[in-house]
Amino acid sequence: MNRLITDTIVQDFLTDHLNDDVSLIALRKSPFPGISAAELATQLDGKKRALKKLPHWAHTTGIYYPPRLNMEQCSSELSAAYKVELTQAGTLADLTGGFGVDSFAFAKRMEHVVHLEMNEELSAIANHNASVFGINNISFLSRDCISYLKEKKETFENIFIDPARRVENKKVFLLQDTVPNVIQNLDTLKASATRLIIKTSPLLDIQAGLQELGSVSAIHVVSIKNDCKELLWVIDQHASASPKITCAMLDAQHTRLFEFYAEEEAEVVLDGYSEVLNYLYEPDVALLKAGCFKLLCRRFGVKKLHRNSHLYTSNERIDEFPGRTFLVKGTLPYAEAVQHINKRKANIIARNFPMTVAELSKKHKLVEGGNDFLLFSRIDKMLCVIEATRL
Repeated sequence: MNRLITDTIVQDFLTDHLNDDVSLIALRKSPFPGISAAELATQLDGKKRALKKLPHWAHTTGIYYPPRLNMEQCSSELSAAYKVELTQAGTLADLTGGFGVDSFAFAKRMEHVVHLEMNEELSAIANHNASVFGINNISFLSRDCISYLKEKKETFENIFIDPARRVENKKVFLLQDTVPNVIQNLDTLKASATRLIIKTSPLLDIQAGLQELGSVSAIHVVSIKNDCKELLWVIDQHASASPKITCAMLDAQHTRLFEFYAEEEAEVVLDGYSEVLNYLYEPDVALLKAGCFKLLCRRFGVKKLHRNSHLYTSNERIDEFPGRTFLVKGTLPYAEAVQHINKRKANIIARNFPMTVAELSKKHKLVEGGNDFLLFSRIDKMLCVIEATRL
């Protein structure tokens, strides 16, 4: 960590050049003795990324940013704030502290937080940024988290762990393949806290996760602006064999929750599928990841178009539906719609259709954008195109 970067003149330079090309900054000679062009480029790149992901950080003078990979892997402010709601009051150990975004959020509620990070420089960066924010209830330790738990034999009200999912430059998804190995060390983790919170990739299959972890208290599927970001697994001392599943749909204005149990979804029997009615609904990706398909019909009174399409419809508008709502303008069999849709400007959605969005765009010379939507899907046994506008 080069502390010269925290000087006011350097921080002002980064702010003044926020719209500059990072690659050009890296190629030019640095105007500051003791600071390389590469270091300036890293800081500028981090500040740019923080504008969307960590806006409070981006607008705070003196924040020191880590390399690009660490910025890509850290939580957003929105998801970090949501994790805080899953904790119990008291103490917390963040076993994979990284850049510190989650630890700093936890510190707002906790009496004390222990930030553990193997990378000494990253630990120093997090420590520096804590002082910038005036956070003084975090201890920063650069050491192996599992060894720490075994040696200290200290217990916390909460433990949070986000194990590395890139091992030897390869992405892994099973918990037993992550670093640290959550499954191998599960007994140690459980013995060290009354509540264990595990963050995993959104690509991890929920059933596979349950098989690996055993009893789980709750599962949270977190999406931001219809992009699934992470799965959070909460394990308490008396975890249930049937955890509540919460789909958390986050944006800057509010958090919307949809809660259910897997048994509720399994017991729903649909009385058939519907033609396209006046309104069309596409569930948020969090619900699709959670496997909530049939229950939506019971909860919101909508009809499903096809068993595998996961698109829903109704004659009356359902404002509470957790996802995107469209006003239907027309529906045609795909074979008849071909000439009508060629060279159109529209947003493309493909659900249960034999071609991808990219393939459809290329074949029909479609231009993405505008206010119109073309939804390609299967209705009954027929391939169809639904023309709609977003509400």
